[in-house]
Amino acid sequence: MNPVLLVDRVAVGGDGISREPDGRVVFVTGALPGERVRVEITKRSRDYWRAAVAEVLEPSTDRREPPCPWVARGCGGCDWQHVDPTAQQLLKVDMVRDALARQGRIGRPQVEPGARLPDTGYRTTVRLAVGADGVPGFRRARSHDIVPVEECLVAHPVISGLLRTLRAPGANEVILRVSEATGEINVVVIAEHPDRMVVSGLPEHAQVGPDTHLHEMVAGQRLRVSAASFFQSSARSADLLVDAVRRAVGRVPDSWVDLYAGVGLFAATLWPDTPVTAVEVAPSSCDDARANLSARAHGAPWTVEQRDVAEWEPIATDVVVADPSRSGLDRIGADRVAATGAPQVVLVSCDIGALGRDARLLVERGYRHVRSEVLDLFPNTVHAEVVTAFERSDA
Repeated sequence: MNPVLLVDRVAVGGDGISREPDGRVVFVTGALPGERVRVEITKRSRDYWRAAVAEVLEPSTDRREPPCPWVARGCGGCDWQHVDPTAQQLLKVDMVRDALARQGRIGRPQVEPGARLPDTGYRTTVRLAVGADGVPGFRRARSHDIVPVEECLVAHPVISGLLRTLRAPGANEVILRVSEATGEINVVVIAEHPDRMVVSGLPEHAQVGPDTHLHEMVAGQRLRVSAASFFQSSARSADLLVDAVRRAVGRVPDSWVDLYAGVGLFAATLWPDTPVTAVEVAPSSCDDARANLSARAHGAPWTVEQRDVAEWEPIATDVVVADPSRSGLDRIGADRVAATGAPQVVLVSCDIGALGRDARLLVERGYRHVRSEVLDLFPNTVHAEVVTAFERSDA
């Protein structure tokens, strides 16, 4: 018989945490704090079990019916549609506090909620799986199966509309991106022979291929974003991040370094009158960053170095802003940050677990955690962006 468990809290990653009578920890996918649930055990290991909710016996007041009908059909694109939007951010704050305390070993970390996006229509970049018939969809939860969808609750209305018309037979995946500022559309097809692909159901002005680009407006700055370059979930997300990073520093630095700079989101918008060195490994992003820094209204010196941060030779600077990928800084990245001697570091994290590990690495290298701000830029999912301020302990 499936066991009944009482869920205590939420773990980093969004699973509920419960304990068996013998003390064994059970991570329960789909459960919320305070709920009594009947579960199906999906994995047994020596130290912990994993389970999925089979039946909610006593629901949390934060539980709701998923507003998107495709969730009931198996779409795994949004894993927190069953959570009230206000509660989502508070749970994310709890996860960040837990990661900083447990993994970062920071006593009583200061963590506070920041800005939130509306919980619908916010994503301007969407990656779709494509079936053998050319119909796009999203992967089923914890599966490679494709669930065809005709609309998407969290996608920009233009992208959601394209789900009804887009066809790409023979493709494995399709990446759609739309500009909120201009309405430009980029499409990248991932296939064995993408140059032979015929994509139908697109508006005439859509640009197809990895060499295309569009433009967004962020913090008053026009930014070029190539189809092959990473960008935030939307221009609105980018605006909120720029504002949060600026507040985290709290002053205009004498010089600064932008690590994992991408298209120059921060380098082009934060302090136009301040010399900046931007470090980024992706060629398309570096090309975008050079174009975006060249277009700044002011002429402060800037440099874009195309190299991995692990191979970058650190320079002395006043502030470091680091926005690594989901895997975080890691030891080498933390070494490079510390070698600059910067009295202030702002870390932008898109993975809460990586933030906990990175915080510990920076503390070990002489930095003190000041505060973390949790921005809910991915409503209806467990993901969040966290802007964290650190200061050198001897500053």
